Amino acid sequence: MQVILIQDVDNLGGKSELVTVKNGYARNYLIPQKFAIEASPSNLKQLEEKLKVKAKKEAAMLAEINKVIGVLKSSPVKVGAKTGTSGKIFGAVTALQITRAIRDQKGYEIDRKRITITNEVKELGTYAATIDFGNGNNTEIEFEVVEG
Repeated sequence: MQVILIQDVDNLGGKSELVTVKNGYARNYLIPQKFAIEASPSNLKQLEEKLKVKAKKEAAMLAEINKVIGVLKSSPVKVGAKTGTSGKIFGAVTALQITRAIRDQKGYEIDRKRITITNEVKELGTYAATIDFGNGNNTEIEFEVVEG
């Protein structure tokens, strides 16, 4: 019997997946527990429509992410830091400072938890950070630490 899974089921499949199982398993467990629905022609049509909408949303989100990546890579973000006479920074540059700099200079709000600084920043100069947009979309941006 073919069923459409409503939610993820261990050792069977993920949400919105069409799977074939034995009749008893479907009728006595999956359907009563609301883990699946029967794969009737109308339910298959609804599933197909849902998948089309989901693909459209993902494509729009990917286009927006690529636009943001293009803006972030166009020029390095400048992060101001207090320094001593030798050019060493008091403390270190954090993801929060990079987030604020991106917001002020580029106009995009990025969660600080998504930013990973590759090397510890203790001096003035140019460094790299990685931003994780989710769904395997990562980008490396440059930021410049300046006195200020």
